[in-house]
Amino acid sequence: TAAIEVQSKIDDEINSLPEDITRPRVSKFDIASMPIVILGISSRLDPIELTELVEDQIRYRFARLPGVAQVELWGGYNREVRVELIPSSIKALGIPLDRILQALRDANLDRPAGKIEEGKYDVALRAPAEFTSLEQIRNTVIAIKEGAAVTIGQIAEVKDTYQKLERIVRVNRERGMRIAIRKEADENTVEVAKRVLAEIEVVNRDFPQVHIIPVINQGNLIERSINNVANSVLYGGILAIVVLLFFLRNIRSTIVISTSIPICIIATFTLLYFGNFTLNLMTLGGLALGVGMMVDGSIVVLENIFRHRDENNETPFQAAITGTKEVGSAIVASTITTLVIFVPLIFVRGISGMLFKELAYVIMFSLACSLMVSLSLVPMLASKLLEARETRTASNKKRFAAHVVSVSASLLKSMDNSYMNLLRAALAHRWRTVFISALALFLSLLLFPLIGTELLPPSDEGEVRVNGEMEVGLRLDIADEQTKKVEEIVYPEVPELVSSVVSIGSSWRGGGGTLTNINLALTPLSERKRSNVEIADDLRSKLSGKIPGMEVRVQAPQGQFILNRLLAGGDEGLTIELRGFDLEILSLLAARVSDAIRDIPGIADIDISRKSGVPQREIYVDRNKAADLGLSVRDVSKILETAVAGTRAGEYRTGGNSYRILVQMQDAEKLPLDEILNLTLTTGSGGAVTLRNVVRDMSGTGPVLIERKDQQRIAYVSANITNRDAGSVARDVQNRMYELPIPVGYDITVAGNYEEQQEAFQELVISLLLALVLVYMVLACQYESLKNPLIVMFSVPVAAVGVMLILFLTDTTLNIQSYIGCIMLGGIAVNNAILLVDQAGQLAGKGMPVTEAVIEAGRRRLRPILMTTLTTIFGLLPLALGIGEGAEAQAPLARAVVGGLTGSTLISLVLIPVVYTLFHQKGNKQ
Repeated sequence: TAAIEVQSKIDDEINSLPEDITRPRVSKFDIASMPIVILGISSRLDPIELTELVEDQIRYRFARLPGVAQVELWGGYNREVRVELIPSSIKALGIPLDRILQALRDANLDRPAGKIEEGKYDVALRAPAEFTSLEQIRNTVIAIKEGAAVTIGQIAEVKDTYQKLERIVRVNRERGMRIAIRKEADENTVEVAKRVLAEIEVVNRDFPQVHIIPVINQGNLIERSINNVANSVLYGGILAIVVLLFFLRNIRSTIVISTSIPICIIATFTLLYFGNFTLNLMTLGGLALGVGMMVDGSIVVLENIFRHRDENNETPFQAAITGTKEVGSAIVASTITTLVIFVPLIFVRGISGMLFKELAYVIMFSLACSLMVSLSLVPMLASKLLEARETRTASNKKRFAAHVVSVSASLLKSMDNSYMNLLRAALAHRWRTVFISALALFLSLLLFPLIGTELLPPSDEGEVRVNGEMEVGLRLDIADEQTKKVEEIVYPEVPELVSSVVSIGSSWRGGGGTLTNINLALTPLSERKRSNVEIADDLRSKLSGKIPGMEVRVQAPQGQFILNRLLAGGDEGLTIELRGFDLEILSLLAARVSDAIRDIPGIADIDISRKSGVPQREIYVDRNKAADLGLSVRDVSKILETAVAGTRAGEYRTGGNSYRILVQMQDAEKLPLDEILNLTLTTGSGGAVTLRNVVRDMSGTGPVLIERKDQQRIAYVSANITNRDAGSVARDVQNRMYELPIPVGYDITVAGNYEEQQEAFQELVISLLLALVLVYMVLACQYESLKNPLIVMFSVPVAAVGVMLILFLTDTTLNIQSYIGCIMLGGIAVNNAILLVDQAGQLAGKGMPVTEAVIEAGRRRLRPILMTTLTTIFGLLPLALGIGEGAEAQAPLARAVVGGLTGSTLISLVLIPVVYTLFHQKGNKQ
């Protein structure tokens, strides 16, 4: 794999790198490696005791669960033994630091000494001389001065304490720890999350001194979303059956058609099982999208059987045979055209491919099953369950619902008459009808600039993040005080809060200033009045300018967290990439970009990745002087490191655990540099020399972080987007970038989500064009003609009328979900036209004039067209409403299909007959 090849290249070059660097490590990013559950632990225990309890016992309670791959701890107090050297004592005795280190290491050993023979056995010899108490460390002799032994205890304080904190964690306002749990790649998120939640209850019961809460639980959100989509499948199926009942006015007929839905769903589950698919938002979304279309073929077949029985006085058995045979080819053609629409989606790359491949498989399989049901099971059931015309008429009079049936019949009759009048008027003014249809299409396209664009539809994740960044090098305790001020403002403003975890420390990337992350877990969406976006907007206004020295950014995760981790910027919202070679110029450009976009509507919380340098004092070793004294640069720098950062001098073992022994100057971080430079080290000849004699110091700043992309240095300007779609904001930003003077060799691009959005849209446009070509090819094979398929294809562009209108009215953006809906329309919208053209062709082939043929085809096919359209629309209606958690993710797709199918049906019922007569004018004149 690529990861192995990269690691191999690094291994080839590793010998040319400095000896003491951290070995480069290549890790392969996997979506499955993201934490699925983040836990917060609070306790009244001593911090070190809590850390040991969590590491030694609680951690493994979660790690042993089936499906858990890794358990990562944050915010613990790690015990260590610290030898704090007293500067005055060392100076008075003139003891070099390297001698102290070596003395401790020599006194803390546990080495094998070989083996000896005792009788018939080989006996291993050991020389255990490890420290077993702090007193032994204090009594370690490090030098002899004037005949007296100098011990560690005379020049240092030996403390049993904890390592210097790099991060502070608070859980529900109490000091605590954070646990991130990752699942194995092939495990189900929901199942693993359930096991973790069950274990939390057991751990809280077994360890009453701690309290563990789930702060972030992807499984919970996924489960609620799946349940919501499953309910949409159920409600959509019920609505589709109600539509059937209205048109058919017969319980038996409705039952015959309704059997298609459960049979197709059950059959689709076999695909999920043998295809190793899981029940997720995409597979259930495919069922929700297909539930209305599953009965389309059955409706057409049964309606035609009805017509043959009622109009031709055929028996149910005869009507089942002739009716099915008459529409069989049209049903096969319409189903195949719908199926081929999804073929390009299987091969789409990138984000669209990951999201919609399973959805495409599910819809294709369910529709293939519905085709078999409509041509086999439905005719058989119709021949057995339907009554003869005389029996039906007589029994109808005895039914309690006779009045309801009469009303619906009169409504349908009135609808038939109105359509016939409209169709005759349109055929009398054919070019005017074509012009009005084209005008409607043109006017709808004018709405396109008013419809926003974005990569993915927003989806409330039930979380708000407040991130603060302070100046580079700020002490952790001061950052903690600043964070508490933020918390005092945040918590009273969020009554929807369930739990919170605060993390304070340096950036996870190793650069930037000191960061504060406050994760606020909210109540479920159904239990609160405000969305997480509204909560974030309120917090942003409350925090603006209130915390001096801290840049505060408030984010409302909108279902794109994992996606954004895949992208270059790493943040939700807007990301601008600046590429070049000089870091100073990049910093100036980033500041200029930040100023240029600051007043663009929708831009908030601007952040620049290039920070001012870390304040530092640079200590340069005089190589010539050091060499004359028998010292290396490494020897000198190691003493500096020992004095300030501390150096590991071995391990201290107790109670089955080992803790590092750190040697460091007392109050090292507060020592003046002059005092540090007065420290001594041993020369090559055994003498002593002060650091001041072999080094010189200068003040300066160092780069916080250097990032490269494609071997170019890069900086980012990122911002949150509020109350606008990402596409329009990105276009405004691009226009501002064109106005900026950019030095030669430097480049500025809008990247991140917007870049991925453009690539995804290009892929989907190609998929749409390819799908339409496939539809036309299928129709050409079916009709053995190039003319009739072209007539059918006229129903596709007019679908844009309904799509544009519904997206505009519902304030839905054009994203990859709504794009997929548009692609689906390419196969669904033609189905109605196929029925009309197929019926008109059959009648014209029997000698009927073309105009009369299209009028009669319209009369015969009006009800099945309306039934199939309305069952599809009502089947998608629960999904299109977007009510409940997770529903927002599928709603744009459903809305695009509902709007496009409505517009296409209403226009095609008139336009297709008109176009048919225009294409067959010779026959019309005859």
